[in-house]
Amino acid sequence: MVPASCPASRTMLPVLLLVGCAVTFSLGQNDTEPIVLEGKCLVVCDSNPSADGGITSSLGISVRSGSAKVAFSAVRGTNHEPSEMSNKSMTIYFDQVLVNIGNHFDLKASVFQAPRRGIYSFSFHVVKVYNRQTIQVNLMQNEYPVISAFAGDQDVTREAASNGVLLHLEREDRLYLKLERGNLMGGWKYSTFSGFLVFPL
Repeated sequence: MVPASCPASRTMLPVLLLVGCAVTFSLGQNDTEPIVLEGKCLVVCDSNPSADGGITSSLGISVRSGSAKVAFSAVRGTNHEPSEMSNKSMTIYFDQVLVNIGNHFDLKASVFQAPRRGIYSFSFHVVKVYNRQTIQVNLMQNEYPVISAFAGDQDVTREAASNGVLLHLEREDRLYLKLERGNLMGGWKYSTFSGFLVFPL
């Protein structure tokens, strides 16, 4: 029996947790800090628990999985953009996933879908293939551009454009890259797209 204190009652409420891990745990110093059990389970006392996949009791105690890690990194190793695959939507497609923890990056569609509400970090890096041209790449969130990257030195054949951002996402928000203008260098894994969950909300 593990006692848990919640702000709604200010009393000690016994809660039985069935976990496949050791009993060792650490108690938070305030009423919103979680109790971690060997990195396997998480108990959060919250008077307004969020419906983001956690199991919530009538006492306002939300139990969430401690293994809900989210991260991805994809590269494009073939073809230049726009390719036959994306010449209508101008979505930049990737053909290899290096990391896909949680499987929330759809390689075929080259779209990341947020599994839960939280703060996420995204970055991308692309290289133009011709001189005397400008490339522009947008990070799209639900069909709307969030940030852009440009490379437009007319005397440079291989020029990189990169950007990164922290975003507050809701569950099922979709993120992808869109080529607004120019052509990208496809070979040797010059184009990359990465992201991860910084912390849930």
